[in-house]
Amino acid sequence: MWGLFKKKPATDAPATPPTAPSTATPDPAVAAPVATAPVPEKKGWLDKLKSGLSATRNKLGLNVLFAGKLDDDTLEQLEAQLLMADCGMAATQHLLNDLRQRWKQAGGQGDPRAMLVDALTDLLKPLEQPFAVADEHPFVIMIAGVNGAGKTTSIGKLAKHLQGIGASVLLAAGDTFRAAAREQLAIWGERNGVTVIQQAGGDPAAVMFDAVTAGKARGTHVVMCDTAGRLPTQLHLMDELKKAKRVIGKAMASAPHEVLLVLDGTTGQNALAQVKAFDDALGLTGLIMTKLDGSAKGGVICAIAKERPIALRFIGVGEGIDDLQPFVAREFAEALV
Repeated sequence: MWGLFKKKPATDAPATPPTAPSTATPDPAVAAPVATAPVPEKKGWLDKLKSGLSATRNKLGLNVLFAGKLDDDTLEQLEAQLLMADCGMAATQHLLNDLRQRWKQAGGQGDPRAMLVDALTDLLKPLEQPFAVADEHPFVIMIAGVNGAGKTTSIGKLAKHLQGIGASVLLAAGDTFRAAAREQLAIWGERNGVTVIQQAGGDPAAVMFDAVTAGKARGTHVVMCDTAGRLPTQLHLMDELKKAKRVIGKAMASAPHEVLLVLDGTTGQNALAQVKAFDDALGLTGLIMTKLDGSAKGGVICAIAKERPIALRFIGVGEGIDDLQPFVAREFAEALV
């Protein structure tokens, strides 16, 4: 699932210096590269995923709904339940049409629940694109999201995940104006033994420039750049994110290699609006969906798959360090149904 890490010689930093000095926590030794990720405890994760999606599954009420045949009345009830689970109109109509077709092809026989799992899997499959770190050193990841989405926590969990496959990691505390954000990232850095480049009250883009430059000089595998939380309606603040992305490109011409948006699974259809706005501004390469265990709105992933199918790299259904796992369409569909 993960690519090999091949160390490349460090390149000289660009001539343009950052606008402000930054400080870093002590630099740990660079991790030795490895070829494959550790095998997760699959059964434990699947149980946790099913438990985490229980609120959305109960909202769908499929145990009662599919007690009989897949007739028009059942489909009408299913439509209402899918909309209540924040699947959105476009995805709901797609799933209903798919189910009708499957039921017709089966001659009005079969298991409607299994057909729905297959329909959901086919709808969600485009989002299932495993996250792979390429041979670029450093591989630069820019993380965006609104305040409260779980951005900083997701960075800490992703750092742990990357370390588990032998990647050395460096973090850039790009939310320079919120002391709490810097402190939280520093705690995650200390917990994982990861260097954190930070400064108080300075230019976020300068911190990211420093971090990428440091990553190049040290031969670090991955540099993750945190950003300040932004609402899509705050156009001037969204412009600052665009600037940060441009500055990262000045530090390393091919960077950022990934632009990930962290989404709060409890926000429902608002998550789809965020995907559209941030994608238009930054050109997203992937998504991270957190807090799917916190509400009955997990169906929004279906809406994203239908209306803006950007790769869903990871999903989270808990607070634990290992509760951020790669998205697998069929696993999600079976846990949901």
